[in-house]
Amino acid sequence: MHTPHTDSPPEPPKQRRTPHLPTTLLALCSALLLTLVGIEWRPLLDLDAGIARTTHRWAVEEPALTQTSRILTDWIWDPWTMRILCGATAVLLLRRYADGWTALWLLLTVAVGTAVQQGLKAALDRARPTWPDPVDSAHYAAFPSGHAMTATVVCGLLLWLLHRHGAPRVLWRTALAVAVVSVAGVGLTRVWLGVHWPTDVLGGWLLGALLVLAAVEFHRRRCPATAHLGRSPASPEMNGTPKRPARGPRRTR
Repeated sequence: MHTPHTDSPPEPPKQRRTPHLPTTLLALCSALLLTLVGIEWRPLLDLDAGIARTTHRWAVEEPALTQTSRILTDWIWDPWTMRILCGATAVLLLRRYADGWTALWLLLTVAVGTAVQQGLKAALDRARPTWPDPVDSAHYAAFPSGHAMTATVVCGLLLWLLHRHGAPRVLWRTALAVAVVSVAGVGLTRVWLGVHWPTDVLGGWLLGALLVLAAVEFHRRRCPATAHLGRSPASPEMNGTPKRPARGPRRTR
């Protein structure tokens, strides 16, 4: 007797595993740099001092570029400017997407970044560069650079949110370019102005990127992406109203 062939039930979709290699590498690099700074490893200190002396000489010889660097680092890329940008984004998430969880996640992640950098500054108490003819000044200890870490955290989180909400390609590429220039630029200005050692900036970049990856992974586990992301808030699916199927042409007798 011939048994009719039946299709086997489809396999459940496999969950995409988040790659942990970047997070692990960032954690190892951050821990290594933190250790070398903490034990005051002489080759690292000599490298810092050599780069800092050169950039400070250039800063003294180029007052116009130094003044531009001060404006950028004190106003455009200042940590408080970045935090205000995050606050505005949180308001947008609440008003347009009614996504209170993501808004809270964003603000808390930035707050954690601030707490981490201030805690490390207090623990290591690394002295900032000192010059007989300073071109700028700064407060608190040196490692890590608060400007570099805050810019990395804020830009990284906002880029991920744009990607998650399906930003148009032009907007995404523009935001990516602005983020790269901001993160790199704020680090360079801190060294140029002689208020940070190069490894302070490197530490801020590494720790900021590590925090972004950890926060994104936490958000993905706590609140997986859903189908409504990237759609207009007024769409029927987001309002909880099922979309009615389109009716076919009316038959006439």
